[in-house]
Amino acid sequence: MSEVKSSMVHQTARVAAICLSIFGTAALLSACGTDKDIDITKLGMETDPPEMLYNQGLANIKAGNLAEAGRKFDAVDKQNPFSDWSQKALVMSTFVKYRQNNYSEAIATGNRYMTLYPSTKDSAYVQYLIGLSNWRQIASVTQDQKFSTRTIEAMNKVVKNYPTSEYVEDAQAKIRYARDQLAGKEMQVGRYYLERKEYLAAIQRFRVVVEQYSNTNQIEEALARLVEAYYAMGVVEEAQTAAAVLGHNYPDSKWYKDSYQLLKKGGVSPNESKESWISKAGKKLFGSDS
Repeated sequence: MSEVKSSMVHQTARVAAICLSIFGTAALLSACGTDKDIDITKLGMETDPPEMLYNQGLANIKAGNLAEAGRKFDAVDKQNPFSDWSQKALVMSTFVKYRQNNYSEAIATGNRYMTLYPSTKDSAYVQYLIGLSNWRQIASVTQDQKFSTRTIEAMNKVVKNYPTSEYVEDAQAKIRYARDQLAGKEMQVGRYYLERKEYLAAIQRFRVVVEQYSNTNQIEEALARLVEAYYAMGVVEEAQTAAAVLGHNYPDSKWYKDSYQLLKKGGVSPNESKESWISKAGKKLFGSDS
């Protein structure tokens, strides 16, 4: 029995020696399974100074290893919270997560940075990344538009809080896109109601576009759909007003031509009623009498 025991001890020592010669000391534990609870890589990140981890993160970005870069930056923040290195690492962590398409994590990390450091030289960039992370998640107008709303909120902060930053111009472009999406959603729902001959519900949606999203690509169609809906209801005066406002501001629009023809078939023409909400909206939005 002692000989068997001695043989087993000898074999165990031999396996350990082979593992050591092949993998080296650092990999011995993980390669040979003598202690699965010890992670040498993690142990290194827990003991390495923040400057080293941060620079390793930058090197990993340069090498195209974004996952490892993110782990380095997160380790800096975790081990040295509220430090200068943590501040820098949060910026880079937000960037890496955005580049990896981990938009929810990028937004969370970016928001943490903005809560802690709203007035640093990197604040505008981080806020811009938050906006981009929302913008990348905007869905088609047939789907929920929560990310359009969030994009507008985030990018408005770039424009208002950092007006001299280099990100303002693109932030404004993203806001316009998101607003057009919101207007498009209203139009999509409005057309649905119009097809079902639920005219009041349709008018309500088109009115939102006219009053809230006049500077989007949807405004011409919205006015034309108002002509169609009001005319179908027999509210001819409002239909005429919508057509008049459309024609005054977009005389070459195909939507105006369609609206004009629709009224002409009924023996009437565009004619603005100054008391109509459409006329009042036109004066407010277009800056002159329609």
